[in-house]
Formats: sequence, structure tokens, C-alpha cells
Amino acid sequence: MEQTTKKTIISLRDIFMSYDGEVILNHINLDINEKEFVTILGPSGCGKTTTLRIIGGFIEPDSGDVFFDDKRINGTPPNKRNVNTVFQKYSLFPHLNVFDNVAFGLKLKKVPKAEIKRKVIQMLKTVDLKGYEKRSVTKLSGGQQQRVAIARALVCDPDVILLDEPLGALDLKLRKSMQLELKEIQQKTQKTFIYVTHDQEEALTMSDRVVVMNNGVIEQIGTPEDIYNEPVNAFVADFIGEANILNGTMVDDCRINILGKELECVDKGFGKNTPVDVVIRPEDIEITTPENGQLVGTVENSTFKGVHYEMSVRCGKCEILIHSTKSAEIGSEIGMKVIPFNIQIMNKLLPFYNNEIEAEVKYSNIEENYFEFELEGETITVKGQTFEEDSKLKITLPPSALSFAGDGIGDLKDVYIESVVYKGEHNEIILESDERKWLMLSDTDEQVATYAPLKFDFSKASFEVIEG
Repeated sequence: MEQTTKKTIISLRDIFMSYDGEVILNHINLDINEKEFVTILGPSGCGKTTTLRIIGGFIEPDSGDVFFDDKRINGTPPNKRNVNTVFQKYSLFPHLNVFDNVAFGLKLKKVPKAEIKRKVIQMLKTVDLKGYEKRSVTKLSGGQQQRVAIARALVCDPDVILLDEPLGALDLKLRKSMQLELKEIQQKTQKTFIYVTHDQEEALTMSDRVVVMNNGVIEQIGTPEDIYNEPVNAFVADFIGEANILNGTMVDDCRINILGKELECVDKGFGKNTPVDVVIRPEDIEITTPENGQLVGTVENSTFKGVHYEMSVRCGKCEILIHSTKSAEIGSEIGMKVIPFNIQIMNKLLPFYNNEIEAEVKYSNIEENYFEFELEGETITVKGQTFEEDSKLKITLPPSALSFAGDGIGDLKDVYIESVVYKGEHNEIILESDERKWLMLSDTDEQVATYAPLKFDFSKASFEVIEG
């Protein structure tokens, strides 16, 4: 079957945006095709709403270009772009009825009355609100109000509809039905929909393509199936659906070592004995007898979820999540099998495991057995060690030596929490300070895109004097 070339309607080129010295969008590039439903997905603070607002013309990037139909539209105001926006809070006019709310944009454009009536009636039919013309919008349900907002955005015949978390105010059941309705409206009208959400299920349900963002960058773009089945890294795998993400070692092409066992996989090109992240979806694990299992574990928990059982299985120190139509008794020992195709291998999010600091000793107190060095403008005190002043050190801190200061007084005042990924034993947390990134292990679930004071436990560190 011949593939038709899709026409690009919007292009973002090298978009950079910062606010108060904080990078919001870090040189992103994105092409959006005509008539497709694209969802921009990511945690709070990742830059997705900023991206939407730049496309809509509500804010201007610090640098980079926005193209619409191959024409650069930087500086073009929102009302001059063939784009309409549906906000989370709908912004309907409470004193106007349904008809007048939908007709508002057409009246501003001085469209003839007869044409307004025809277009509004047709649009209300499209969003399944035929017969609601004279209703007060304040008397409508949340889902009906949302459909009025969509009708108002569509009636002026824009090429692109921007939707900023428009289902956020609805209850769960209504949100699920509106996901299907939105996709249906998009297919009926053949408009380009650009949808922003932090809800993974919404993205997977509605989208032709999903753009996964984190920390101001685009991590991956692909179909919902690609994003779920072939995540590019541990952040995407963790953010999209449930996953077992484990530390592994790529022994050689198609051979992976996880939890002390060597298994067959299908991935190549990672090199020999390379540390990697391994993703196994819960539904891809087959329960078997211990003697037939590639891995063996003890069932700690089992919950019936309607379609499947959700089981937590202890495998050494690691917790493995399994979704299965078969249940196993709590406390029983089971075997676990995974076919090679369902073992996904990815590069580590960071190219290092231990945190290394190169420092110069600024002050040393032999009597009280401590020394000081400077790090990113802060004076750091290390107790229980002394080195000669002006000597240069390499200090190696394992991830377990880092923690957030509960008293608010850390060695570094504010570090940015870039990602939090559960690895079966603990959370691996990537942090960013002014000059570098750090890897930390924690048993608590921290909120990404926030700041916290960072503390070092130098009793876990190793120190090496650098000559010269």
C-alpha cells in the first residue's frame, strides 16, 4: 500500500524559552501534520503548556522560529493566527446562552446573521448539542460546557485547535467518555488538534502521535503503540503505563543480566558489559512453576482488578509487578518467564553511576578533624577527614550518599528534581544543580519539576588526592 506524504502545518524550530533565569524550553523542534491529533504529554513543569502558548501566539519564545504552512509567524498576535484555543476553564460567557456563546467569534468577524445561524446549528450538531441553542450555559453539565467551548473554537473554521488540559475539571467517568467524543469530533471536522495533558491514558486513547516532554526537552515522539512498546529511556517507560524498570548489564548482543540471571533479548549494539536500563511490562511476565522460571520470587500481594490480577512479587531485594489472568497465593513461590522480544533495553539516563566532585581544599583543621572546599558558590564542610590546604581532591559519592535536607539546610541550597524512576528497590532520582547533574537513591517518591536542598553524607564517600 502506498504511503501518502503528510503535510506539515506547524513547525517549531530551535525554540528556547526561559523565565527568571530558569530554562522552560531547551531548543525544541517539533513538526505537526495537517488533520492529526497530537498530544503533548509530560509531568507538571515540563514545558508542555508553554509550547502550546507559543503556538497560539500568547507568548513569544526567547529564540527560535514558529512556522505555519511554511510561513514564519513569530510576532503574529493570536487573533491573526488561524488557531483557536480551548482552555481547562472553558471561559464561557455566563450571561449568554449556548447559541450566543458559540456565535461570539463569528459576530466579532461581522459574519452575516443567516450564515452565523447556519454555522452555529451545524457545529452544535457536530458536538451533539443540537436543540440546546437557548439553554443557559450555567445550567449545563461539565461535559456539555466543554462541548460548547469546543464548538465555539471550531465554528470560526480554524486550521488548528489547541486544547490545554480541557478534561481536567471533569470527573473520571465523564472524562473517559469525553476522550472518545473529542477524538470523534476531530475525525468529523478533520482539523488538527494539539492537546496538552499530564494524563497518560488520555494521550494513549486519543492521539495519532504523542510528544513526551520532560524538563524542557522532547524525550520521544511516536504513535501511542511506539511510545508504550518501545520507550527510548526509563523516564518514558515509567511515565507511560506501568513498568518494571530494572538495572541490568548488557553482557553482549542479545544477552542481558538482570537480578543475577542471564536472559536472552533481541537488542544489539550496546557493547559488552554495559550498564543499561531494562523494561519489562507487567502483562509480559508469564507465571510458571519455580523450576520452569527464568526468575523466581515470592508473591507478597495479589489484587483482583477485574480484567487481571495485579501481583507484587519479591525477587531478592527487588519488587516485580505482574498483571496476569491467573492468580497465585500470597506467600507462594512462583517462576517468571519473559520472551526475548518483551525485554526492552535502553541506555541509562545518566552516563555515570557514582557522583564525582573535583575540589580544592580551602581550609583544613587538623585538631577538630575537618576540612572545607567550595562547590557552586557554597562552602562545604567535611567532618572526619583532613587534607592539606590547596591540595586537589577527587571525591566520589555513591547515589546513596545524597539526600534531601529535612531541616531545609543542605550543602547545596536548591537542586532541581529532573526525574524520579522506581527501580524495584528504590527510586533513582536525577537532580540538576547550577553546574551539573547528580544521581540519588531514595525510598520516598519525590515530585519532579520542584526544588529541594541537597545534603551529602561524606562518611560514604571515597577521597583521592590528585597530583599536580
